[in-house]
Amino acid sequence: MIHSDLHPEILVKYNRNGLIEQEHMGFVVLANKERAFDFVGDSRNYPFYLRSCAKPLQASLLIDYGMDEFYKMTEEEIALCCASHAGEKIHTDIAERLLNKIGLEEKNLRCGLHKPLSKTRQAEMLINKEPVTQLHNNCSGKHIMMLGLCRMKNWDLETYYQQEHPLQIAIKNKIYELCNVKHNYPMTTDGCGVPIVSMPLENMLMGYLNLFCNSKYKKIKNAFLNNPYIIGGEDRTDTFVIQNSKGIIAKVGAGGLCIVVNTETEEAFVVKISDSDMRARELVVCQILNNLKWADIKIDKTIKTLHGDTVGEIEIKAY
Repeated sequence: MIHSDLHPEILVKYNRNGLIEQEHMGFVVLANKERAFDFVGDSRNYPFYLRSCAKPLQASLLIDYGMDEFYKMTEEEIALCCASHAGEKIHTDIAERLLNKIGLEEKNLRCGLHKPLSKTRQAEMLINKEPVTQLHNNCSGKHIMMLGLCRMKNWDLETYYQQEHPLQIAIKNKIYELCNVKHNYPMTTDGCGVPIVSMPLENMLMGYLNLFCNSKYKKIKNAFLNNPYIIGGEDRTDTFVIQNSKGIIAKVGAGGLCIVVNTETEEAFVVKISDSDMRARELVVCQILNNLKWADIKIDKTIKTLHGDTVGEIEIKAY
């Protein structure tokens, strides 16, 4: 039984002319490869769903099974398999190219339809009367990877997204291995239709450190570091962090998650914002990066009117 005795701390406050008008609570955990060593808020080993933070862990199988060599995948294609992309043309072009390499079509995908996350791309498509396709789905790269693995292993393509499929069993086992998970936690279906596991925040960090600090998965690490715009895109926090740092990997997930790895010091932290506010998540992540001296990112903490007058300040409590 999962006990919800959680004790998040206030991480972000919007102080407008002396009054607190907005607060965001959550958790922060820091770790190295041996242990978690600092905490903000007490999650008491409560499991949270990995959501899209699972993508690079899931993508480890493309290295394990040799899919990267089998399809002669480019670094950009590997990045897309790990991405929660904004559905811009640069993303859908790579997705289409990888699908063609595998010998499949968009109709084989089971990720579902949604508009591009990029507002710029949405406007372009509206003006040009372009239809939304499954390639615009921010999870399309992950689904193409899954289909590629099934094609290689001669596994059924029609049911690749179902929990009992050999691919999904292999993914769960691999994630548990990387994250040092010793017993089963609840599972659910992610927004794109595939199974997703849960685990405590500390285990998520172990998984990322075991992946990104292991030379076996150097191609995945380099895909992140060299292709930050493929990983996210327009207005995406992980893209912003990677572009404004050195040797830092970041990956966001729904539910207010962001995991950050310093590949040089082999340390990592995770932020979980309880109300899933994306702006609060980015503020806390950038503040922690600055506090740890992993990066020097300018953070605008002022609250302004539309006329540019300052009427308050954002207070960020982070490690």
